[in-house]
Amino acid sequence: MNHYDVIVIGSGPGGASLAQKLASTGKRILLLERGDYLKREPANWDSKTVFVEGMYQTRETWYGGDGSTFQPGLHYYVGGNSKVYGAALFRLRERDFEELQHKDGVSPAWPLKYADFESYYGEAERLFHVHGQRGEDPCEPRSSTPFPYPAVSHEPHVQALNESLLKAGLHPFHLPLGILLDEKDSKVTPTSTCIRCDAFDGFPCLLNGKADAQVMCVDPALAAYPNLTLMTNAYVSRLETDAAGRTITGVFLHHAGMEERYTGDIVVVACGALSSALLLLRSSNDKHPGGLANGSDQVGRNYMRHNQSILMALMREPNDTIFQKTLAISDFYFGADDWEFPLGLIQMCATSHADQIRGEALPGWLEWLPEMPFETMARHSMDFWLSTEDLPRPENRIRYDGKRIVLEIEEGNMEAHHRLKKKLEGLLADAGAHAKMMERKLYLGKNIPIGGTAHQAGTLRFGTDPATSVLDVNCKAHELDNLYVTDASFFPSIGAVNPTLTIIANALRVAERIGERLGVKPVAA
Repeated sequence: MNHYDVIVIGSGPGGASLAQKLASTGKRILLLERGDYLKREPANWDSKTVFVEGMYQTRETWYGGDGSTFQPGLHYYVGGNSKVYGAALFRLRERDFEELQHKDGVSPAWPLKYADFESYYGEAERLFHVHGQRGEDPCEPRSSTPFPYPAVSHEPHVQALNESLLKAGLHPFHLPLGILLDEKDSKVTPTSTCIRCDAFDGFPCLLNGKADAQVMCVDPALAAYPNLTLMTNAYVSRLETDAAGRTITGVFLHHAGMEERYTGDIVVVACGALSSALLLLRSSNDKHPGGLANGSDQVGRNYMRHNQSILMALMREPNDTIFQKTLAISDFYFGADDWEFPLGLIQMCATSHADQIRGEALPGWLEWLPEMPFETMARHSMDFWLSTEDLPRPENRIRYDGKRIVLEIEEGNMEAHHRLKKKLEGLLADAGAHAKMMERKLYLGKNIPIGGTAHQAGTLRFGTDPATSVLDVNCKAHELDNLYVTDASFFPSIGAVNPTLTIIANALRVAERIGERLGVKPVAA
């Protein structure tokens, strides 16, 4: 039988979290994933394979607005992009839900506020085993619950940096991480479970020690609930509506060399902000000539991804840290003493490997360190991920012309990003780094500005006015009675923290709204 109570398209954090929660109701649920399980193999931890060759990324060719071609940094596997994410799981700050003035424009207010998400954030933290410490982060929003697991301890070199930052008057804090560790000891260290925690950001986890959507949601739900069905290698090509254009009546997919049609009382799209918008654009019909739910002409528009840099500092002393992704700095999140506008977040990321550095092929690095081999650079490196807010612009969009996928991006709000880099350079100089920091352009095998599609959001934003938004406050399409979206497409703004925990929290919230509609009550994580 090809009819289900709920069909969920996409098994990343938004789709998997919702499917896992709704599966507790006993309703028949079909979870569709265009890829397969990511194979666990030694190559998972090989930096050349993962970063330089981009083995686990899609080989699709997309186009920039200028006609250039690139391969997007997308991963089509059970668990979606979370298979290679860094598992930094932040709550948006309370002020991120309000209107914020930036130098280059306004970050718009959300139709719902932090209080509407707070309990779901707690549920999401429990579901994804988030380790952290309340009270350290100066921008941390209020919370009704503690972190479910204690913070991951700093190793000695990171602890020394922490002390240096404290002396400088800053408030470094333990990065909230979704990670599966041995919790027996009071001092929680990543090496208690994972022997290769330097392979974290951008790598699949060979040991399934990373709290990704497959490990935390899909596999446990399949084991617990026979009413949940997962179909892999199932590419959804389009959605069909009734003659009035008000209800999704068919989900068409390519599977095992055949086109198949499935029906569901509720259809949830969670393919990722870019792919979800593309699905609606591909599904145009007489009632929706510009794409499903696109009467506002907002589908695919307002695309946001953080303005991001990965910076490698060369320390004067060797850095033997195995897992350095434990520290973050938010003192400049909403501004600084010399800048009235928000700057953003600094967090540590996984250790650089020689193959990654070699793959950059940036001759400028060698001009001032001609005698230092790549292996030595890697041993002396300390690595940071900087995120500043990208503002929504209608012109920043993904579109489909029937043959080509075109991603149009014009960078903005970059002065804030450059100022945040300068802040970090000054702090690291005091902590024993060389004066010059190296910017790593190669991450997930892609140049970050266009091909790097991590932290994608905003292409189907939610709101109260159908003329300016695609979804209502429950993430149901304004123009369709049974279509919901639970990835980061719904974001009106993106803040400057990693978006995944907000995606999960919202998916858990929407699962309750769908449960109410179906007359059942899902069990909280």
